[in-house]
Amino acid sequence: MSSSLERRSNPAAWAAFWLALAGLVLMPIPLFIGLILGGALSIVAAIFAVIGLLKGLARGGTGIAPVVFAAIFIALTWGGISVGGGTVW
Repeated sequence: MSSSLERRSNPAAWAAFWLALAGLVLMPIPLFIGLILGGALSIVAAIFAVIGLLKGLARGGTGIAPVVFAAIFIALTWGGISVGGGTVW
């Protein structure tokens, strides 16, 4: 079998995807719990997203789809936090 048929994965991109999704889900919890949990997870997800993007671009753009979705989730989480998500009832 040729190496082009092997399935390539980007673990950093998938880590960013799942962490960003968890941050988005946890962000609406009131009394600053969502701010701490969702905000912290989204910051870690942003770091993994940058790493996953750089690794994906180094391989010719393969495996960056999870990074795109992670970036959307991160933006939604930070947008929600900026309007009071995780802090108010």
